[in-house]
Amino acid sequence: MTQPSDVEIAATTPMRPIEDVAERAGIPARALYKYGDHKAKVDVRHVAASQRRPGSKLVLVTATSPTPAGEGKTTTSVGLTDALNQLGENAIVCLREPSLGPVFGMKGGAAGGGYAQLNPMADINLHFTGDFAAIAAAHNLLAAMLDNHLHHGNELGIDQRRILLKRVLDVNDRALRDIVIGLGGVINGIPRESGFDIVVASEIMAIFCLATSLEDLRERIGRIVVARTRDNKPVTAADLKADGAMTALLKDALSPNLVQTLEGNPAFVHGGPFANIAHGCNSVMATNAGLAHADWVVTEAGFGADLGAEKFVDLKCRMTGLRPDVVVIVATIRSMKYHGGVATADLTTENLQALDDGLLNLYRHLENIQNVFGLPVVVGINRFPSDTDAEIDLLRKRMADRGVSVQLATHFADGGEGALDLARAVRLAVAESPSPDLQFTYGDEASLEEKLHAVATRVYRAGSVDIPAAVRRQIAALEAEGYGDLPVCVAKTQMSFSTDPALRGAPTGHTLEVREVRLAAGAGFVVFVCGTIMTMPGLPKTPGAERISVDAEGQVTGLF
Repeated sequence: MTQPSDVEIAATTPMRPIEDVAERAGIPARALYKYGDHKAKVDVRHVAASQRRPGSKLVLVTATSPTPAGEGKTTTSVGLTDALNQLGENAIVCLREPSLGPVFGMKGGAAGGGYAQLNPMADINLHFTGDFAAIAAAHNLLAAMLDNHLHHGNELGIDQRRILLKRVLDVNDRALRDIVIGLGGVINGIPRESGFDIVVASEIMAIFCLATSLEDLRERIGRIVVARTRDNKPVTAADLKADGAMTALLKDALSPNLVQTLEGNPAFVHGGPFANIAHGCNSVMATNAGLAHADWVVTEAGFGADLGAEKFVDLKCRMTGLRPDVVVIVATIRSMKYHGGVATADLTTENLQALDDGLLNLYRHLENIQNVFGLPVVVGINRFPSDTDAEIDLLRKRMADRGVSVQLATHFADGGEGALDLARAVRLAVAESPSPDLQFTYGDEASLEEKLHAVATRVYRAGSVDIPAAVRRQIAALEAEGYGDLPVCVAKTQMSFSTDPALRGAPTGHTLEVREVRLAAGAGFVVFVCGTIMTMPGLPKTPGAERISVDAEGQVTGLF
């Protein structure tokens, strides 16, 4: 019998009232702002006043390099959380909010899958509680105030050739990447080149997910550098007097969103920066809320471990003092065969040689987690019906040779019960390494170029870093202005350790090609844009939006 679709499973699974979910997490009803019966925000003041529960553990879920076959990282995060609760533990999952870009583009829904997903699934994927709309409004208000300042005399002396801020939209739209605004005469402002980024690429999204309070949020927003003057001095959101109004637009959004898994366990879903163009983690507010209300918090970092996990460690952990107690690397036998050179159409056919060759990708991620970051690790294999006994035996042997715990999981089909072995392995790994010594890829004292080189060589195994002369001058200028102490965020393709998305497996000796450098002073890092990565994606030839609809009863269909 064919398993129902994700949206069909979610629609037919009874949900607990959100007050009951909150009570299970020890969150009082007075701290809730309800959005109907099954979703709520938890007052940011309650979160800020809550202390971390003594002995609470943080589990970071990451994955091998993504493939067209999919790995199931979010599904595993949800299944693992349900499994821990089935074992009698008190566990909460903390995830990012889906962007409408992937939902209507290529990826589809992003709230887990099968019987290991979140509910209300359709709401989470479509608008949810309006956080992304608030972030877009705050960002675009800043852009409007910048252009308004130019129109009314440009008192700050902004150089129109050095405006750094674009506008944002939460839809993939390649036609808006590069545009001209202000046309139509004097009344419409100053004509200039501009463009759009997707909302998740906005610095405000990164700030939103790193802020620890409303005060911290406003301070970070005020530091956003939007342009430079004619003598090349930075102009900030605070200089434009926009920070107060922007914070007002975000004050309610900063409260974490509470929903539930299909098995009724609490889930915080808040914030959503992509890991290939930002830092790829849910909000600090939500993570802290989880650690204050549960003994186990399962969270994920976007895309493969070279992107999400590196940024979780080098950015989120560095800035907040958070420390993962164990890392779960999600992989599939299909994805390993893909990295071994198998075409997508042939991934369900047994191929031991390709599997063996593709395991190099998993080995690389394991080495990074264990040797670069110094953290204990468990491998979770998201099992598919096409996986053969011979392939599973080979995988187990290779992991045993490396002394790494590997567990098969069937949570997609079986819910939390299908991830019980993985949950037990996670508990054991924490018990055997109760206080792991987290290590960063580079030190604070290193120069910006040295930090980039460390990520490129230690994590990506690049042989060199190609930095154009113009970018080197920008780096020198940023360091002269006092930004050299900031960590770095590499924006590159998620499909490969290199900047070439077609280079599978575990390439070494490649060149990390830097295209530009961007200052994210409010977020607190410097972004190096590498290869052909874009901050406004385009829709595929057959976008997911074509299959999404709603029936006469108001039930959304086609969301996976």
